[in-house]
Amino acid sequence: MMNIQKELQQFSVGEADLRFNNVDVAPETIRAIMINEIVPSCPEEDFYGKPDSAYMSTTIPLFRKAGIEVDSIWDILNNGIYITNAVKTPKSEYAVSKESIEESLPYLERELAMFPNVKVIMLMGDVAKKAFNIISKKATKKNAVPSVSTYKLRNTEIIYNDIRIIPSYIMTGQNILIEKSKFEMASEDISMMYQLIMKQ
Repeated sequence: MMNIQKELQQFSVGEADLRFNNVDVAPETIRAIMINEIVPSCPEEDFYGKPDSAYMSTTIPLFRKAGIEVDSIWDILNNGIYITNAVKTPKSEYAVSKESIEESLPYLERELAMFPNVKVIMLMGDVAKKAFNIISKKATKKNAVPSVSTYKLRNTEIIYNDIRIIPSYIMTGQNILIEKSKFEMASEDISMMYQLIMKQ
């Protein structure tokens, strides 16, 4: 088992308020990673916070809609799915700044590298897509995900380093439950991800 927070803290050089997932994971059991946008201002509301956290209150319905019976983040981990946030510092203004994305990137990169058996990475929203493209561009000189709207990418098979990349919609915040079409599409994407990792 590996504690993600402990691992990532070794590399942090005291930057302001970086938040890492305080969770023990067996990295080799993880076959899919979902990258959400940004950590919440209160750590308790994050995926690995309190059981009825704000982030889980939208995540569980998405999974259930995708036909995956889960009641908690532990059920999701036990299915081989790890969830994290692209930006490790809480929002200071309305939009997520490019600086905050870039400041968190080295940690996101190390975090992704911890999991040797990942088959699928889901990018939940534009911030995750941007962050992942910066990582892929550094490695291969080009964006892994084309810069067109997520809707247009829905039927494209995107592969990066033998990993299937699925751009989807933001999975947290009360809006997702209201925006029925995005909720619908995000849950379809989760269902596809699940089928891909179960085929292995």
